Amino acid sequence: MNKITVFEHESLKIDNKDFTGPIRKSLEKFRGTTESFPYYLLIHNGVRFKNYVGVIQVGKTIIEILPKADKNNDENHWRKILIEMLRTVHNFEIKAPTQSSLKIKPNSILELYFEIFIKEVEYLLHTGLSKQYRKIEGNINTLKGRILFQKNIQKNLVHKEKFFVNYTTYDKEHILHKILYKTLKLLQNINSNSALQSRICALLLDFSEMPDIKATENTFNRIIYSRKTEAYKNAINIAKMILLNYHPDIQGGSNSVLALMFDMNKLWEKFVYISLKKNLKGYEVNEQVKKPFWGYESKEPRKIKPDIVIKNKNNCIVLDTKWKILDSNIKNISDDDLKQAFVYSVYFDAKQVALVYPGETKNIGGKFEKFLKEAENRSCDLIFIPVIDNIKDWQEKIADIILNIQPH
Repeated sequence: MNKITVFEHESLKIDNKDFTGPIRKSLEKFRGTTESFPYYLLIHNGVRFKNYVGVIQVGKTIIEILPKADKNNDENHWRKILIEMLRTVHNFEIKAPTQSSLKIKPNSILELYFEIFIKEVEYLLHTGLSKQYRKIEGNINTLKGRILFQKNIQKNLVHKEKFFVNYTTYDKEHILHKILYKTLKLLQNINSNSALQSRICALLLDFSEMPDIKATENTFNRIIYSRKTEAYKNAINIAKMILLNYHPDIQGGSNSVLALMFDMNKLWEKFVYISLKKNLKGYEVNEQVKKPFWGYESKEPRKIKPDIVIKNKNNCIVLDTKWKILDSNIKNISDDDLKQAFVYSVYFDAKQVALVYPGETKNIGGKFEKFLKEAENRSCDLIFIPVIDNIKDWQEKIADIILNIQPH
């Protein structure tokens, strides 16, 4: 595998030794004609990435897009940060037969998801695959279930020894196993890590062959988990990410595309929320709290929805998270962000509102002007949270900084 690493908002041009014309053409085809395509823009002889990070595998080339919130250009640092953020946000409670298999040290986002999926399937095989009832209709040599007389006459006028029947069986051939098997077969073709490959092949030997299915969004939406199949959730969720984001090259097969990409704004928002929920004791921490703010006639009113609302009996703090780099002189702060923060402060009766950014910049305490009665004693701070390698320390730092916002 060739591997290319870039940071969000950077460009890749064909003059890069590993980024070739055919790869660029595959990315153009993958993008299609959709104006709102989120991952990258097509530029002359290249692509420019947006605020999505993760990995795009084109044939035998992996393009890794990493986040960046300061001047540190260390790829290993940002790769580790991204992997830890994804593990925190997606809450992968790795189930495994032994403690030794819990040590995941992936070198890329793909390997992270591949290995977690493999571990989950290994766990399911270790504990025993579930069985389910399913109905079968067919022409068989023994009489079981219910004879379908019309079809039996059509099929067996000559073959009197056969019966066309409808019956119920209890076995392992159900949708969950079909999804897992399809994902294992795909990983066998696209994985380049030799250690993972041997485990994939071992799983395929132990896993009964299943009929192929066409996996769509609707396939996963129809799944209903029971007490017996609850343990499948992690594996099925990762299978969904892989199968729905894999786009085979039907013509040549050499430049199929797998894209596992994540919106850094949403990832940052969720990471901050989980960090506060975990570390703010004595506070109620909620995300995406909706309040109506405008409506007409009998129509459903429009709603405002701040990222995070923190409350205790004495205070209310509203946070709006922003994954972007601000200069120390805050030239590129958005007026719209400040106006939105003011609306939050009024509608949630919050004396403290903060825009939360990653970075090393000194926090800036600002107040809304007092010529409006609604603005009296209401502050809007710009909070900057430094990125820390140790994920536990980073989460605790986030909670400590937010907890120490002082009214002005």
